[in-house]
Amino acid sequence: MTRRVRIAAGLAVLMLLVAGCGGAAAEQGAAQPDGELTVALQFPPRSAYAFDADDGARLQSLGVAETLTSVDENVAPVPSLATAWEQSPDGRSWRFTLRPGVRFHDGAPMDSAAVVTALSYVAGVSAPPRAIRGIGFAVAADGPDAVRITTSAPDPVMPLRMSSGSLGILSPAAYAGGEAPNVVRTATGPYVLDTVNGTDSAVLLRNDAYWGTPSGAKRVTVRYVTDPQTRALALQSGDVQFAEGLPNASLAQLRSSGAEVIEYPSARTVELLLNQSAAPFADLRVRQAVTKAIDRPVLAQQVLGGAATPSADLFGAAVPWGVTRPPPAADVEGAKALLAEAGYGPDRPLTVRLQTFPNRPEMPVLATAIQAMLAPAGITVAIEVGDYDAQEPDVLAGRYDMFLNSRSYLSDYPDATSTLSSDYTCAGSYNIDQFCSPAYDALIARLPGVSDVGQRQQMFARAARMLTDQAVGVMVVHPRNAAGLNGASGFEPDPLDLVPVLPPLVRTG
Repeated sequence: MTRRVRIAAGLAVLMLLVAGCGGAAAEQGAAQPDGELTVALQFPPRSAYAFDADDGARLQSLGVAETLTSVDENVAPVPSLATAWEQSPDGRSWRFTLRPGVRFHDGAPMDSAAVVTALSYVAGVSAPPRAIRGIGFAVAADGPDAVRITTSAPDPVMPLRMSSGSLGILSPAAYAGGEAPNVVRTATGPYVLDTVNGTDSAVLLRNDAYWGTPSGAKRVTVRYVTDPQTRALALQSGDVQFAEGLPNASLAQLRSSGAEVIEYPSARTVELLLNQSAAPFADLRVRQAVTKAIDRPVLAQQVLGGAATPSADLFGAAVPWGVTRPPPAADVEGAKALLAEAGYGPDRPLTVRLQTFPNRPEMPVLATAIQAMLAPAGITVAIEVGDYDAQEPDVLAGRYDMFLNSRSYLSDYPDATSTLSSDYTCAGSYNIDQFCSPAYDALIARLPGVSDVGQRQQMFARAARMLTDQAVGVMVVHPRNAAGLNGASGFEPDPLDLVPVLPPLVRTG
């Protein structure tokens, strides 16, 4: 089942549930092709839309900046500013053929020299984007209508890397000042970034010379609203026609007011990490007991009120290789039996410390619920909530028992190799679990030699099954996203945040 099919199926179920409760989204009215939109987005630019501060992804979601490639519903690379690509026999270079006739918003033609200027800049900053960091990335023109990208070692996923929003292509004029690129009226997308008001707002205008499908609105005012309740109220009142990142507690009220609410998966997992470098979690039976004692469906549906789905695997419905079946309910007696086998019981009680952080408000709530679920199995949990930055050195060094973390399982391009390597290999830089398996490492080591997207995804799924079989942490829940429309239509949910959000939106009413 593809990613969009799974999302569509979930939306269909959701609409049936809403209809069964006596309400549904109100009719949005006829489309207005030259209408204007106001939208409320949750994440403002971090650093004046700088590509080296992950702001390129924001420009991509706005429909302003574009990349050489995009991805389809199977998370395979598809053309964008490049129409074709080919890998060299030695695997160390890729030739990308550029789309003809594309012009930047300032009128300059997009040719190989412009692409080289853009990619060379972002590759040369002090902290290059994760998509190209540490691979010996270099780019050069290969004629007027193609570029050749080289790496220090064979790289099978360069077309996927090129879909990263941090690798957007801007006009040569954007880089003429010698400082951070000027992103105003210098990109290629269906919207022109016309006005920027710091982290408060921006104004987008339709690009009438766009090479592809034109944008749905003539003008969009983008408001960056960091408070979720304020976004919800603005949508309910009609002050904005689209809002993202809606709080779960507001969804029913929004629906009853006539707004259309869409819930969809995110590529994120809340994981209860267990320190395998020391007792008690060096013992597989103890890790399995913790897994059995935690009722993940209850955590998702009751504790979080449906704002998440229970996790049976590291990967969920956001990606084609994720597991969508629910995990089993709690088995307290099974947990007790495993703890008894490991030597724990009334005569030798097990007491552990669970650490987490308040930066994501659901984390302390989940920690408290997990504490209550482990108690009947005979595990006493002391909770410590503190600043993540202060906790990280100790948890990375293995000085902890349990750590409740929230982690995106993709970096800034749709390939899971980075997370599977950094978080779970023996020498992984973020291996908080302290997990080490030669068999697992051997599987991950094969990925650089596999270029077929489908085969790679099968390997990702196999790696996740190995983690589950070894009880490498408890995959607790996958948080869900929610967006809403009121006086607009056309929203297409993208759990991976790689497809532009605003261009399909059309004003209605």
